[in-house]
Amino acid sequence: MFQASLLACEPVGFDHTFATVTRHHLGAGAWIDDVPGWLSGADEVFAQLVDRAPWRAHERIMWDRRVDEPRLSTRGWVDPPDPLPAMATALGAHYGLDLSAVSANLYRDGADSVAWHGDVAGRYRATTVVAIVSLGAPRRFLVRPTGGGPSMRFTPAHGDLLVMGGTCQHTFEHAVPKSASAGPRIALMFRESGVF
Repeated sequence: MFQASLLACEPVGFDHTFATVTRHHLGAGAWIDDVPGWLSGADEVFAQLVDRAPWRAHERIMWDRRVDEPRLSTRGWVDPPDPLPAMATALGAHYGLDLSAVSANLYRDGADSVAWHGDVAGRYRATTVVAIVSLGAPRRFLVRPTGGGPSMRFTPAHGDLLVMGGTCQHTFEHAVPKSASAGPRIALMFRESGVF
């Protein structure tokens, strides 16, 4: 699919201490943890996933018609490869939750995007945690109050971690807008087991 070049032979690992974390309190019980450089060896993980993940194009209903989602995704991933289960375990241990529900989105270029939304988890639970590891080219990740308002901007780099928690999935929305030029990016997501 893509030629993924390994720029470094850094071993795959992650920061169990969360030493670089900054927590942003958004209000209404919502928060985001920004953890730069959480994953080391991100080149190897990106190369493995871009070539081997079960990527598929999906459709969704929008304004009474079926449209293509402008990205590829794995949806629920029953048996993700190493080191994803270990990453889920480390994230779950830090947040005190079972974050073993793994999925991923592939943004092939700047034309791929995701519109403003809150994850399905927010419809069923008052509070939840969604952890996103960014792999590949940086893209804007925007967060705003549900229904509109000023947005907060993050630009996670290769190997960075963003974690949306508390009431974030129903009091705030997030989006990855189109970009004039961007390379491929994978958003690797870890959610609470049983909520997708």
